[in-house]
Amino acid sequence: MKKIILASVLALSTGFAAAAFVGPNSAPLMTTAADAAKADDDVPVVLEGYIVKQVKGSHYEFRDNTGTIQVEIDHDKWPVQNITPQMKVRLSGKVDRSKFTGFEAVDVKLVEIIK
Repeated sequence: MKKIILASVLALSTGFAAAAFVGPNSAPLMTTAADAAKADDDVPVVLEGYIVKQVKGSHYEFRDNTGTIQVEIDHDKWPVQNITPQMKVRLSGKVDRSKFTGFEAVDVKLVEIIK
């Protein structure tokens, strides 16, 4: 029950408005790069940290205090304001995992600058 409440509070406090089933057999919300890298495909993710560099195309390296992972941010998901590696951001999306190659990236649906 505590996990359900925590996931609900996190989702509401981050502005991530996507609804999802939360109950028995539902996946927990991942909140760190290390946890997201180990999570199953399509698990919801809300990460806070820094986009440190562009890897290739729409793929970027994201860093938080648990490590780095690759995130995919389509051009239409970026906010109007430019983002630098020194700016803290909140990324909301889902894990994108290939059954053949393993972890691919976090597919980002919302980028927010944290002031």
